[in-house]
Amino acid sequence: MTRLPRALPYASLLLPALLLTGCGEQRQAADQTEVASRARALGIAPEHVYAIEADGYTVAQQSVGVYGGDGFSAVYVSRSTGGQIQLRVDRTEMTPKTCPEQPVGDASGGHTECRKDGDAWYRSAGDQREYAVPKDGHVVRVGGGPGVSRDVLREAALGAHHPTEEELDTLLPGNGGGGGGGNGGGEGNGTGGGGGNGGGGGAGEGGEPVERGDLPPVGDGAPNNDVNAGG
Repeated sequence: MTRLPRALPYASLLLPALLLTGCGEQRQAADQTEVASRARALGIAPEHVYAIEADGYTVAQQSVGVYGGDGFSAVYVSRSTGGQIQLRVDRTEMTPKTCPEQPVGDASGGHTECRKDGDAWYRSAGDQREYAVPKDGHVVRVGGGPGVSRDVLREAALGAHHPTEEELDTLLPGNGGGGGGGNGGGEGNGTGGGGGNGGGGGAGEGGEPVERGDLPPVGDGAPNNDVNAGG
């Protein structure tokens, strides 16, 4: 089932938002093996992971996730205006025929207008606007509502790129990033899950029972709760 990302409340975006825009310095591209490892852990195709830059906008880390089957989505927010830019990447085509058939951002229903703008498509429906840039086998979409100007959307869309090392650590943190979808479910071999090691069954490493010091060697095996004389 396709999961469509929704615009997030402004207040919920500010606290974890991390600035991705640089100061003009040369930044090293992220290792593609690392990109693939982190992306596939979330069900995202590595080639769909992109980052954008827009003056004053930061990415909200909790907004990052899978879009559609194996696409990518993220929301960037402006601290000063509260405007939100939605980045979406998925396997689709953007042609004169298919462009009007596809929704724009969070707009539901209504007519989609499409205008070619260089290598991109400028699309609008209701109060939602979007630039769609066709790539090799996928489309990068950068959109927003009335609070984001067309020029900002265009510049961000045309400048969309695969992430640098710094951007990757913000968009897709590694194993130590505290993500909510880690291993450790009901199998009992993972860490941090409800059925992981040291769970309710009291098993230690390797599934062996843990030796308890309060169990007497003889009798019915009940814990020894005797109180010392001074107690």
